[in-house]
Amino acid sequence: MASWVLSECGLKPLPRIYANPRTGLTSGSTTVSARIRPFQSCKKHTLGPSPKALSGSRERNWGLNVSTPVKPASLEEVAHEENGINGLSEVPGRFDPSAPPPFKLADIRAAIPKHCWVKDPWRSMSYVVRDVAVVLGLAAVAAYFNNWVVWPLYWFAQGTMFWGLFVLGHDCGHGSFSNNPKLNSVVGHLLHSSILVPYHGWRISHRTHHQNHGHVENDESWHPLSERIYNSLDNVTKLLRFTLPFPMLAYPIYLWSRSPGKKGSHYNPNSDLFVPNERKDVITSTACWTAMVAILACLAFVMGPIQLLKLYGVPYFTFVAWLDLVTYLHHHGHDEKLPWYRGEEWSYLRGGLTTLDRDYGWINNVHHDIGTHVIHHLFPQIPHYHLIEATEAAKPVLGKYYREPKKSGPLPLHLLKVLTKSMKEDHYVSDSGDIVYYRTDPKLSGSNSNIRG
Repeated sequence: MASWVLSECGLKPLPRIYANPRTGLTSGSTTVSARIRPFQSCKKHTLGPSPKALSGSRERNWGLNVSTPVKPASLEEVAHEENGINGLSEVPGRFDPSAPPPFKLADIRAAIPKHCWVKDPWRSMSYVVRDVAVVLGLAAVAAYFNNWVVWPLYWFAQGTMFWGLFVLGHDCGHGSFSNNPKLNSVVGHLLHSSILVPYHGWRISHRTHHQNHGHVENDESWHPLSERIYNSLDNVTKLLRFTLPFPMLAYPIYLWSRSPGKKGSHYNPNSDLFVPNERKDVITSTACWTAMVAILACLAFVMGPIQLLKLYGVPYFTFVAWLDLVTYLHHHGHDEKLPWYRGEEWSYLRGGLTTLDRDYGWINNVHHDIGTHVIHHLFPQIPHYHLIEATEAAKPVLGKYYREPKKSGPLPLHLLKVLTKSMKEDHYVSDSGDIVYYRTDPKLSGSNSNIRG
């Protein structure tokens, strides 16, 4: 017998209840997937279970297994329908990126050749020696010529090399540099301290980022702001966060005070970022960072602050811009907006599948193929020199969940357009809902639409 809804607009039937999830995937589960779409402009009185009763528990599921919970349509799905954009799973031939994938993490792992997991410390160290030699050589050449034809070229090249040093230290933090924790820690401290990054403080928060990628609240860096937090920001903060070039210089601020809505500092061992047994590590990293600041102060006294600014200061901020650009574009700016998750809908696999690969042209080799990012996020133990091969092996398993990056010219200038568009459109997400998409603030974008599909 059909179910009905009593409303001030009259007696209307409820939508059909489908015996299987409408995601294009098959499942042996007998769980019923119900989608309840509220009527507009009417006060509703339902007969039967409430939508809240159908939604199940909201307890966070940290497991890697993916399920399809029974839940009513989210506000974002309703908004998509009201804008003439039906749920992606209802459009024939259109892929729904929020649908649970028909494969498991183990399936992807099994497709990757075994040698891709092997860490060669000698090979890893060879990249360190190469990059340090290039950094010192560039500085020597720029100081020798010391003219305004050379300086802009030097700033771009040296800032990019600083970014390459960061990526090698990043491998140390993941343990993909070698199987020796002491070697990883020593090399990581030397590389990161030289570019004013507190190694352990960063390593721990970056671990949190990987463990919670794609999660609205628990992700650590460049995650969406909730609507409540977004509306609480003053106009100056919104300007600095969403108006270029300011967001591309945010990393030092993030190290000191984290993102809006989160508290703590990467330099403070008592910060909420860390647990008590990590306190000594954080103190060590902060001491190394302080020592580097002292070295720079001595160099400023010896060679003069202007010369130090040209040799180190400008390249440092070029490095910061690279770090913010690359990190942001690995999680934002796809042609069709990708989902972020909460509660039961989130899993390690589904969150990792929302990351993006990017092609950086000539820069791919300089920054050690960090643009090959999806497999890195799912399996951060794979050394950077095996990421491309591992990605090619995993593509048949990933299918449409892998988004082929647009090919770049020698320099990735095409990504500037992607960045600008995303900064104008991706501002906040709804405070509720287990699957959410970015919304746009019309005051900043000049648009009347709050949701873009």
